[in-house]
Amino acid sequence: MQNRLTSLQPFNTDIAALLLRLIFGGLFIYHGYTKLIAFDQILPMFQDFLGIGAKLSFILLLCAELGCGILVTIGFLTRITVIPVFFAMNIAFFMAHAQDTFVVKEQSFTFLLVALVVFVLGSGKYSVDKLLFKK
Repeated sequence: MQNRLTSLQPFNTDIAALLLRLIFGGLFIYHGYTKLIAFDQILPMFQDFLGIGAKLSFILLLCAELGCGILVTIGFLTRITVIPVFFAMNIAFFMAHAQDTFVVKEQSFTFLLVALVVFVLGSGKYSVDKLLFKK
């Protein structure tokens, strides 16, 4: 019997997907919530990168971070709900922080990459999707 620590086979990708969803979604819930409670202070500084107005752009960011963060955490329509997060992190990295050093925009880049991994992994076995759709 080969030692599990040296095996090339994953321990359990469903548990990995769950842990990644809980951590990633939890971080987005946190970031969305902190923006929500400081809405009036952040809005005047928020730039309109989508051409739809700063307020609507900020509300869409809140929906992506807080709303999609909750849905990703519980594993509901994970691949669909992570797309707005991926889109928001692309805007943050390539537009909002375009002139900043990598140290400043590293967080948005990390979130962008993790969103991509969550998209590839999907919800996994331990999710609302599994309960509802029994796939």
